Amino acid sequence: MKIAFGSDHAGIELKLYLMEHLKEKGHECVDYGNYDPNDRGDDYPAPGRRVAEAIRDGEAEKGVLICGTGLGISLAANKVPGIRACVCSEPYTASMSVRHNNCQIVSMGARVVGRELAVMIADTFFEARFEGGRHQNRVDMISQIEEDYGKK
Repeated sequence: MKIAFGSDHAGIELKLYLMEHLKEKGHECVDYGNYDPNDRGDDYPAPGRRVAEAIRDGEAEKGVLICGTGLGISLAANKVPGIRACVCSEPYTASMSVRHNNCQIVSMGARVVGRELAVMIADTFFEARFEGGRHQNRVDMISQIEEDYGKK
């Protein structure tokens, strides 16, 4: 699977660690920034948007975003039409985000989760499969809200 990665300065170390882990599992990993932990000019909305757009445009299948809490960068990604990014601090939410909500991006907080927990979250996210059925109806309802507001 081709996975897009993005982070702000706070998430670079964890991002690189997860990229290496997922490469070892056979995934192709593409880094959409930030690249320099001392560069605070590339704030979390920019890489959040770049990763979301890469998924929207078919450049990657799924994504991983990391900032201090995971929240800000996921909010930016969720502004891209058709994208569903979730903040996960444990594996159960990572699994359910895919199984019930068909999320394409998992977001984590580098100041919230450590390396080993991040690995468990990522592995769970990428192993999960969307269940469809009644859950598809709900995802469609979310898409309809997005479409309704896009018309205004």
